[in-house]
Amino acid sequence: MGTTRTAIKRIGLYPGTFDPITRGHLDIIQRATRLVDKLVIGVAKNSGKGPLFCTSSRVKMVKREIARLPNAAAIEVVPFNNLLVHFAKDLGASVIIRGLRAVSDFEYEIQMASMNYKMYPEVETIYLSSTEGTQFIASSFVKEIARLGGDVRPFVSAEIAADLKEAFKGERARRKIRLVVRD
Repeated sequence: MGTTRTAIKRIGLYPGTFDPITRGHLDIIQRATRLVDKLVIGVAKNSGKGPLFCTSSRVKMVKREIARLPNAAAIEVVPFNNLLVHFAKDLGASVIIRGLRAVSDFEYEIQMASMNYKMYPEVETIYLSSTEGTQFIASSFVKEIARLGGDVRPFVSAEIAADLKEAFKGERARRKIRLVVRD
């Protein structure tokens, strides 16, 4: 006689500010869903980084982007504003997923993973390296290109490119005004 087992769902957490979500983020998300039964994308408030978009806008953008993925049903998008390991514990996550673009990312990430493990050893951190063609994409670079009027469509979806254009529309208009100071 066979025994029936209740399948334990492995929950993974992919945290970030996603300001904005890029093709690099989407690559990591798609690959991470193959490793876990459910993937929670944690959108950090992280006001210390001075995000361009508010938390609720970033959550909406991420939801819009993942809706097109074939495995979207296994993904949930949740904002958070607390310690990452506390958030992971609240979710019942067994793994935190981090993307690595370059060796310089690894140094920071290994320190963070070590601190998280010390506080909450029940959750592991795994790293997914960026695939060819996405390893150079960083949200900060994308925002700077958009701010200066460049084409960001190679790095983000058309909808995110439009969101960025709208966000910087007023700034470009202000830049064109030259103030002349007269004595």
